[in-house]
Amino acid sequence: YKHTLVVTQFFVFLYCKCLWRGLKFVIRKVTGRCELQRICHSNKPGARRTLKIGSAHPDRVEKTIDDIMTLKKVNPDTNPQLGISLQASLFQIVGYRSLVAEVEKLRREPYDCENPDHEEMLMKLWKTLRPDSPLTGRISKQWCEIGFQGNDPKTDFRGMGLLGLHNLLYFAEHDKATALQVLHDSLQPKHRWFPPLYPSFTPHHLIPRSRLTTLETPFRSTTPG
Repeated sequence: YKHTLVVTQFFVFLYCKCLWRGLKFVIRKVTGRCELQRICHSNKPGARRTLKIGSAHPDRVEKTIDDIMTLKKVNPDTNPQLGISLQASLFQIVGYRSLVAEVEKLRREPYDCENPDHEEMLMKLWKTLRPDSPLTGRISKQWCEIGFQGNDPKTDFRGMGLLGLHNLLYFAEHDKATALQVLHDSLQPKHRWFPPLYPSFTPHHLIPRSRLTTLETPFRSTTPG
């Protein structure tokens, strides 16, 4: 495993050092614009543009490593592993920050009933939790059977946006047995005090506020770069 990790880190290093810079040079000559110009020109202000700008410069990690090595007076020729290790760690830091930004982007994106992708996810959620019960209409009291508060489920996503829907659908698809058990328990008289949606909305409501601090250590421990 360690050997594979070192090889992976080496090729990432090679990509950032040579191939990526060469590709950017060619694109700039063809388009007449630098990468930042292309990103700002083709993306509206917001999280999407910020994420693209943040991920557009993997070579900046290499520049940071060079600065660190120079500042600490470390010879990269006699200490090549240090540069590779620093690169892996810096990519983990950048990756973690990108994850936080992506979660916040999903949370801020409102559910749009005119968006076919949003509607498809919602219908998939219903079919997963109620496979034998056809939905009579888009606006229906049936939504209350799986924990929504009213006839139109889009109103329940006002606080969490698409993040809430992604969370519910992932739960239903990847741990269907547990999701169905939660649904069954919530319909019992003694458990009427919480709807099935409550356990799924609450954790993701807290994640953006805590900036995923509890996930930072395992994320950086398992992500090679």
